[in-house]
Amino acid sequence: MTATQERPTDARPTDAGVAPRLAEALRPFVGGDLPVRLRAWDGSEAGPAGAPLVELRSPDAIRRLLWHPGELGAAQAYVTGELEVHHDLDEALTHVWSVAAERGLSGVRPSPGAFARALRTAVDVGAVGRPPRTPDSQAQVKGRLHSKLRDRRAISHHYDLSNEFYSLILEPQMAYSCGYHTSDDPAYTVEDAQRDKLDLVCTKLGLEPGMRFLDIGCGWGSLSLHAAEHFGAQVVGVTISAEQKKFIDARIAERGLEDRVEIRLQDYREIPEAHGRGAGPFDAVGSLEMGEHVGERNYDTYAQVLHDAVRPGGRVLIQQMSRAGGRKGHPGGGPFIESFIAPDMTMRPVGETVAFLERGGLEVRDVHAMREHYVKTVAGWLENFERNLDRLTELTSEEVVRVWRLYLVGGAMAFRDGRMGVDQILMVRPGAAHTLAAVRHS
Repeated sequence: MTATQERPTDARPTDAGVAPRLAEALRPFVGGDLPVRLRAWDGSEAGPAGAPLVELRSPDAIRRLLWHPGELGAAQAYVTGELEVHHDLDEALTHVWSVAAERGLSGVRPSPGAFARALRTAVDVGAVGRPPRTPDSQAQVKGRLHSKLRDRRAISHHYDLSNEFYSLILEPQMAYSCGYHTSDDPAYTVEDAQRDKLDLVCTKLGLEPGMRFLDIGCGWGSLSLHAAEHFGAQVVGVTISAEQKKFIDARIAERGLEDRVEIRLQDYREIPEAHGRGAGPFDAVGSLEMGEHVGERNYDTYAQVLHDAVRPGGRVLIQQMSRAGGRKGHPGGGPFIESFIAPDMTMRPVGETVAFLERGGLEVRDVHAMREHYVKTVAGWLENFERNLDRLTELTSEEVVRVWRLYLVGGAMAFRDGRMGVDQILMVRPGAAHTLAAVRHS
């Protein structure tokens, strides 16, 4: 990781040094000794010698934690470079999670006296003051929750960094969703896994030449283009990202698919075929990892659109992330994800999503859990990220690159440890005979 320039400090000198004083003040909060080796801005150190080394490069790191205790303050300090992890980030975070679980820290309630002593220490080391400036990379999305305007702004924050930025992290198909890994061969790549995922989706949907297919939240067009090129479908894809539409339109022209693929800059709530207008219903509908962004209140509307857009007897498939429990007040996965990556995202247990879809009138035929596949997919993205780090930094900034490292590493951990899942849910619209096989072969 690239070092950031250290800033002058107003910390008061102490005989013990900043790090030992902080370590002592934090004992009631971490259940004993620090789980990491701590180095402070004055050069002092404290904590187990063999533990991951965490450096506080400025009093602002502590100040952020005082104003935003827990995950958000730590994430802000990390992305700005005020806090550095001099260790493999995955191993360091895994170690901290493990120690917290062993000590049962989720149930720890320090006494008022412990809080008072910690605050006094913060004052003594010069870490108390006005809140530091919000990081530039943190989302500032305003407006009524899940209004069309706010949804466009939220999507733009994450997806409109630049098409080149994403091309350096993803694979050539630009599939920004969980792959389907069918081989452990070292030569098998994330590109292979995405191709196998797209084949799996199109096969589950029963796509055949000439069938009309709707791709809701089409991203950079991986599914739309695959369905047209390899299954002969007539495709309509919708996105609310102008950068994505520009990218897909160029690929459509390059591949001569203008007669088979139409991409619309359109909100899912504005699809005319789902409201009794336009050319009529589709033979199949797909939506890959878009349902997380519609919000809890709008999910009934999303489910209704899926139902209304497909003909009776037609198939619908969504791929969507889930969370079995979740932390209170953070439906999007936690303060970091909600503040820096995907504002307004909502995840829930897969059973609750199935209930929404059934209330929308769809018959659920299959739920395919793919959690372990996401661990491998993110590993491939992280490998691309690290290989292209210099160019990614040129395109954005060191701060954005640090956001993405934390995002990819933390996401892989969440899927690995079962805090998050991802599922493909296959459905049909009742009202006519469907063509799903009566016997399942896999």
